[in-house]
Amino acid sequence: MSTYTATKLTPMLESHDMQATLTFYTEILNFTCDAKFDDLSWFTLRKDDIEIMFCIPNEHRNIPKPIMSGSLYIKTNEVSSLWESLKDQCEICYPLEDFDYGMREFAIYDNNGYLLQFGQDL
Repeated sequence: MSTYTATKLTPMLESHDMQATLTFYTEILNFTCDAKFDDLSWFTLRKDDIEIMFCIPNEHRNIPKPIMSGSLYIKTNEVSSLWESLKDQCEICYPLEDFDYGMREFAIYDNNGYLLQFGQDL
């Protein structure tokens, strides 16, 4: 196997409602849209050092709704204030909690049903 350097991981997620996804991430989570296709079939979003891309579903895969078996875990330096600003605007998976593994975190679902966890070291 050849040696290579991996420099970045950017999730590429599918959405059946690209406009709602763009609105959720820019207006609720405060991401900015770095680039997009005019027809909104693809765009890339950024918040500080976090980047996520979204695209319309691939017709060859024929998946009826977006799925992801895991979550996107976003570390932040202000998890408590972020919780206060999001808790009444989003579908909650679990509220702000302190965990034995040394994290204070909470989790929400985005408009597609993807699980987003936000955490801060205790």
